[in-house]
Amino acid sequence: MKTILRLFFRLLYHQFAFTYDLVAATVSFNRWKSWVMSVIQFIEGKRILEIGHGPGHLQRLLLSRNLFAVGIDESAQMGRLAKRNLMHQASSLSAVSQNNSLNDSVYTQFNLIRGLAQHLPFPNASFDSIVATFPTEYITDPHTLAEVKRCLSDNGRLIVLPVALPKNPFLDWLFKITHQSPMEAIEVVKAKLKEPFVAAGFESEVKVLDVKSGILLLVLAINSSH
Repeated sequence: MKTILRLFFRLLYHQFAFTYDLVAATVSFNRWKSWVMSVIQFIEGKRILEIGHGPGHLQRLLLSRNLFAVGIDESAQMGRLAKRNLMHQASSLSAVSQNNSLNDSVYTQFNLIRGLAQHLPFPNASFDSIVATFPTEYITDPHTLAEVKRCLSDNGRLIVLPVALPKNPFLDWLFKITHQSPMEAIEVVKAKLKEPFVAAGFESEVKVLDVKSGILLLVLAINSSH
């Protein structure tokens, strides 16, 4: 099963990257983008790295807030897709700014890099926050976490959104017939999620976000200088 899932995600992130938004919307009951945006409230500082930038939706939001945002992704196809999306956004804002005297330069200054999370091509302490939304298993690779720790400033934070449970009548029914509650399942998952980040030397906690469209589990890992 793991082999099949790895093949599916490899195709989704590479050859079929153009279908990513459609697949994500389908499996999340059209809530994927709003879930991704939920990490914004946990970001601190001005220098932000996104690992696995995908189609570039979070990059767009980070740039709109005048943050220095960098995105890295292993997939060349995702890089091209994100660049196209951000350039389209820049073009749209340029047209608006001509009518409203807005400064849209920040939107055109995006930084997308192809690379691996296990070998981040940045100097030590380059970022105040590093974020990853719905990453695959690479995010808990000890090499990834060591590189994240190296690239974060003292007390910088790693924000990972790995799990979301959509609020949906079908899922409510499924929990009911299996005599389980969502919170029971969440408590089990929380303990597992936290382990690799603690082992890597982060001060870590798992936050449960009960939003309108679902229940999100978010890992907040602080690069403590102590």
